Amino acid sequence: MEYTKMNWNRSALIIIDMQKDFAKKDGASYIQGTEDVTENIAKLASVFRNCQLPVIHVIRLYKEDGSNAELCRKSLFQDGKKIVSPGSNGAKIITELLPENAENYSDISLLNGQIIPIAPYDFIVYKPRWGAFYSTQLDDWLTSHQINSLLIAGCNFPNCPRTTIYEASERDYHISIVPEAISRIYPKGIDELKGIGVGICSVKELKNIIKTKRDE
Repeated sequence: MEYTKMNWNRSALIIIDMQKDFAKKDGASYIQGTEDVTENIAKLASVFRNCQLPVIHVIRLYKEDGSNAELCRKSLFQDGKKIVSPGSNGAKIITELLPENAENYSDISLLNGQIIPIAPYDFIVYKPRWGAFYSTQLDDWLTSHQINSLLIAGCNFPNCPRTTIYEASERDYHISIVPEAISRIYPKGIDELKGIGVGICSVKELKNIIKTKRDE
C-alpha cells in the first residue's frame, strides 16, 4: 500500500508509558506482560539512536488529587491511590530504555506542556489522556522535524498505544508496530490495525529495514 508505506528516513520511535509504576512488577499499577517486552523495546530504541532518529518517550503523570485523571480513574485517586505521581520514583522511565547520557528532567516542566530533550536523540512528552496527541505539542514537534512515519511501542495496547495509533492515522502519519514490543497486544487487535494501513514487522526485520534505508 503505497500511501501507507513507511518513510524510515523520516521516522521516529514513540515509546508509551514505560514508567516504573506500569512497567515493573513491583510498581504501583503493573501492567501484565510489560516486563516481557522491555528488552525488545530497548533494541528498537538502540536501532533508532544508532540511525540518528528520534526516540520519543510519552509518559503519564497523575496528580495526587486526581484533577488531571480520566473520569473512569478519578475515584482511585480520591481513595488515596498514587500512580506515576509527579516527582515520584514510580513516574520515572525505566532505565533500560534510556541512553547512558540521559539528563534529568522536570515533571513540572512536562506538566506545563514542554517537550524535553534528555539526550541527543531522546525526548520526553507528557500526555494528559490515553493518546499521545491529545492536548500535547507532539504533532507540531514531529511536523517541525519533518517526521511523517511513526513506529509505536510500549505499554498496554488496549488503552494508550492503540489510541495513539488511531490518532496518528487521523493525522496521516505512516505507522508501523512490532507486536513483540507492545504489552497486552492480541491477534484481533493486530488485524484491526492492518485494516487501517499499519505495518507489522519484527525486531530483526526492523534492524535490516532501517539500515538499508539509511544506506540508500
